[in-house]
Amino acid sequence: MKVTVVGAGAVGASCAEYIAIKNFASEVVLLDIKEGYAEGKAMDLMQCASLNGFDTKITGVTNDYNKTANSNICVITSGIPRKPGMTREELIGINAGIVKTVATNLIEHSPNTILIVVSNPMDTMTYLVHKSTNLPKHQIIGMGGALDSARFKYRLAEALGAPISDVDGMVIGGHSDTGMVPLTSHATRNSVKVSEFLSEERLNQVKEDTKVGGATLTKLLGTSAWYAPGAAVSGLVQAIACDQKKMFPCSTFLEGEYGLNDICIGVPVILGKNGIEDIVNVPISEAEKEHMKASAEGVRKTNGLLEF
Repeated sequence: MKVTVVGAGAVGASCAEYIAIKNFASEVVLLDIKEGYAEGKAMDLMQCASLNGFDTKITGVTNDYNKTANSNICVITSGIPRKPGMTREELIGINAGIVKTVATNLIEHSPNTILIVVSNPMDTMTYLVHKSTNLPKHQIIGMGGALDSARFKYRLAEALGAPISDVDGMVIGGHSDTGMVPLTSHATRNSVKVSEFLSEERLNQVKEDTKVGGATLTKLLGTSAWYAPGAAVSGLVQAIACDQKKMFPCSTFLEGEYGLNDICIGVPVILGKNGIEDIVNVPISEAEKEHMKASAEGVRKTNGLLEF
């Protein structure tokens, strides 16, 4: 099992670290355009191997896609990160060109690979990969919902005063501060609906705190977060590599599901060895349907800025 991570910045390096620690891949290739940067990150991570008990080989390369050949899964994290006050959508001009070039190079050397897109604006970047490559749609996955759901569960556990292992919840919709749709109608504490424990007002606060989860961290850190995004990506990679058939909300190309067409947006999917193996239609409330519709309109507006 060979995994390539393009972009050796904070998110890419964290992703490589979590994959290695889980010890399910034989090799992780970390690629960056900055001379020596990926090599240094890889060396630092390999010096953790005996300390953290993993045997995964981590290789760093500077812009040499030959070293990525025959990768089973490729992760694209490259592009500029958010700064305080920036929206994800404002990154489109620079990141679109980067993502298109990276995807083309990866597919040239690994034509059967499964691509996981992390670069922002993520739903639009995933759509761009669909439109600019010949990969089947089940092999193109946008990572957003897994991260947003983790942030939702964090906020739910905080509101409930409960251990996070007690809490389950999911976020669908666009990966943006306004587009996220936290499914409070399905959120539970140990299988009991959270609405039994929390008032509507408190639940609404949880939703709003979830939606600005990334912006909150960007304001505090001065740049985008990396631990949780890296962990979220590693979860998707493991589900595919180990054929786990796990359900995650991921950005995928829709053809009628949830009443949407010709768009990549976050919905529940089953991940296995073939990538996206099924799209799960979950019943949602009328309010959530309206929020999902508005979210899709926002994603389409950003998609309209793309130049193919």
